[in-house]
Amino acid sequence: MTWNQRLSSLFLKLSLLKFCLLLIPLALIMQQTSCQSGSQPQVSAAISPVDNPSAKFEKETVAAKQTPIPISTPPFSPTPIPSSAPTQIANTATTAPSPTPSPIPTETPIGTCDQRLPGNDLLAIVTLDYDISRDFKPDDLVLLTDVLPMSVTLGYPTKIRGIVLEPLLALIEDMQGAGLSPRIISGYRSYAAQSIAWNKWNKLYPEHASIISAPPGHSEHQLGTAIDFGSPELADIVGQEDIEFHTLFYKTSEGQWLVQNAHKYGFTLSYPMEAFELTGFYYEPWHYRFVGVEMAAKLYQEGLSLTEHQLSNNNQPCIP
Repeated sequence: MTWNQRLSSLFLKLSLLKFCLLLIPLALIMQQTSCQSGSQPQVSAAISPVDNPSAKFEKETVAAKQTPIPISTPPFSPTPIPSSAPTQIANTATTAPSPTPSPIPTETPIGTCDQRLPGNDLLAIVTLDYDISRDFKPDDLVLLTDVLPMSVTLGYPTKIRGIVLEPLLALIEDMQGAGLSPRIISGYRSYAAQSIAWNKWNKLYPEHASIISAPPGHSEHQLGTAIDFGSPELADIVGQEDIEFHTLFYKTSEGQWLVQNAHKYGFTLSYPMEAFELTGFYYEPWHYRFVGVEMAAKLYQEGLSLTEHQLSNNNQPCIP
């Protein structure tokens, strides 16, 4: 064998040896991959998630199952947090019919009694428990000396509300037509004037002042619709000259006529004998109040005092 032939043979053997050495690592890698996967190795091209949407979806699904979803809970608050838009829940249960609402009373609570301003309400309640504001004064007062003779007014500058004037004139005229001599002792009395009267009677008759007067703010005279009547017979019946107020007024001819007829003109006796516990005032047979013909007739027919009707049909008008 020539020298050239030997070199060619050696070069061939070295090339084969080099090729075998390259195959050994490749075989080891393939064997390792086969053992880890538990299956025969498969040759496939690498595909990125962008090129394979289904692979991306599967990967995200697996990750979502393995990662717990955090649940945020609001911090504890002792006061319920109101919802800006409450959820309406349909009520499928059978509901009972609602009762018929009661009529709204004439007066409703308006704070403390000394703040009350009755306005033109002819049925405003005034008792020892329920008074009216010192600032209240009717805005339609008229002077009786302008329309009635001195024999009736006795020269007193008595005022009453304009709404009372016509019924009062009719009443006086009919009493005179019946041969009577009615007198009007007092009508509207302001808070200040009532204070003076109250102090006067307290000094003269401290034990009996409540029979003939009322504390300021608690008198119906401040409403301008109450009138105290008098009679020329009273002095002889009582046996005392110049007397104006006495429970024996009911024995006078004028007193008896008023009991039987005053309601026809819209007047009612404010403080009858049986109403003391409701009004706080003793019997005053001379004290009448204008409430309108309809109400006066109703009270007369049913034998009720105005205060009894008020307390039965109206809410508490104020806080004593």
